[in-house]
Amino acid sequence: MKKILVTGGAGFIGSNFVHYLREHYPDYQITVVDKLNQQGNIENLASVRNDIEFHEFDLIEESKLAPLFEKGFDYVAHFAAETNVDRSIENPDTFVNSNVLATNILLRLSRDHGVKRFHHVSTDEVFGSLELESNDKFSEQTPYDPRSPYSATKAGSDHLVRSYFHTYGLDVTISNCSNNYGPYQVPENIVPVFTLMAMNDKPVTIYGDGKSVRDYLYVLDHCRAIDLILHKGKAGETYCVGGGQEQNGIQIADTVLSILGKPESLKKFVTDRPGHDRRYAIDHSKLSRELGYEPSVTFEEGVRQTIEWYKNNEAWWQPYMKDFYVPEFMKKDVE
Repeated sequence: MKKILVTGGAGFIGSNFVHYLREHYPDYQITVVDKLNQQGNIENLASVRNDIEFHEFDLIEESKLAPLFEKGFDYVAHFAAETNVDRSIENPDTFVNSNVLATNILLRLSRDHGVKRFHHVSTDEVFGSLELESNDKFSEQTPYDPRSPYSATKAGSDHLVRSYFHTYGLDVTISNCSNNYGPYQVPENIVPVFTLMAMNDKPVTIYGDGKSVRDYLYVLDHCRAIDLILHKGKAGETYCVGGGQEQNGIQIADTVLSILGKPESLKKFVTDRPGHDRRYAIDHSKLSRELGYEPSVTFEEGVRQTIEWYKNNEAWWQPYMKDFYVPEFMKKDVE
């Protein structure tokens, strides 16, 4: 029986991965740690709650984390992170604690307790920004150039992970993914925000000119990629994970409104995010070539499935609508 620790396992991507593990590896003993902040929700694990071991605390609380490693994990899948760029602009200290300090504690405990593989889930935002009109894409060879406190702290954690491989010989892998979307994503990201706003006939707010581009990755495709890397990836290697679906804000709004049958008049252009990167795009050819990864859905198919999930899970998302997060720089546009 393999034992795996999933950090941030009640969050968006982490909880999807826990469900994926339970389905594809029913014999695995799964331990989840999550501090259940604004992005972690124990309800995300409701259907598997009796089949996993769950602990609620912050990873920087080493006195609570260390005893868990006594059980001798085979794998650590490290999803836990503060991820919202707008929140990082308002409060960078929290991001340093969660994304850098907590990662170092996990690495040290993994080293000291013989973890067989430590997989670190990171982001394409560590690479900076691409020119809007270029054909360039981020790859494993792209130099780091983070532009926000969020991406800077993720870049720092990536470097820490690599240092434990080179310095201590800890078996590590890293994945840098593009923008995820899908079930269990809280309405602080573009697809769920646009979906829930449109479903409730409220304005769909588009940053700036709406032409900033991201590569979108359906979360279940991301889970398949992490499975491949965790079990078959080469120690010390980084793998870029993309969905091959570049979309700008206007295109996403149009897709969501079209699927829901809502009028284009719901679109509203608002103040742009400070330091907003213009374009991200991922070259996932290494992952495809070496481990056989390919995305399974188009953006429209993935969004359609995501919207269907939100339609069927109103009890899950309604509490978020009562205290809907609006970034400071945008508040004057929505008052």
